[in-house]
Amino acid sequence: MPISTRSSVKTVRILAALIAGLLFGCGMIVSGMVDPHNVIAFLNITGNWDPSLAFVMGGALAVFTPCYHFIIKKRCVAVNGDKFSWMSNTKVDGTLLSGAMFFGIGWGVAGICPGPAMASIGNYIILYFILSMVVGMVLANLYLSGRVPLPIVGYRNNVCAVKSN
Repeated sequence: MPISTRSSVKTVRILAALIAGLLFGCGMIVSGMVDPHNVIAFLNITGNWDPSLAFVMGGALAVFTPCYHFIIKKRCVAVNGDKFSWMSNTKVDGTLLSGAMFFGIGWGVAGICPGPAMASIGNYIILYFILSMVVGMVLANLYLSGRVPLPIVGYRNNVCAVKSN
C-alpha cells in the first residue's frame, strides 16, 4: 500500500474516532448521563425512581436501530476502514455472569458508568474511577488469559479452547 494511501486511511480512522467520540460525549453530557445522581436515581427502582435515563437509552436505540439495519448491517467494514467483527460466543456462562455482576456492583456503588466517566474527565473523583477501571480491566484480562483467579469462580477453564475460537 502506498504511503499516501496509508496516511489517508489513518487520517480517516482518526477523524471517525474523533467525530464518534465527540457525538458520544456530547450526547451523554446533554442527556445528564454523566451525573451520578441521575444514574443512582435511575437504578433506585424501589425508592424514588427516576426513569428519565430510560428515555435516553430508548432514544439512542431509536436512532441506532434503523442505522444498523439499513446502513451498518450491509457493510463489511466500518467508516474508519476496520472490518466488522461480530460476536460469535453467545453462551451465558460463569465468566459472563461474573463480569455482569462486577460491572453492576461497580456501577451501583458509585453511580458512574465507564462511558459517562470518560465524558466527565476533569473531576478528581472521576480520575480515580478511571484509574480503578483500568486496573479492573487489566485484572479481567489476566483472568481471561488464565493467569489469575476470580474470587468466586476461580481460574478460567478451557483457556486454550477459548483462544482457538
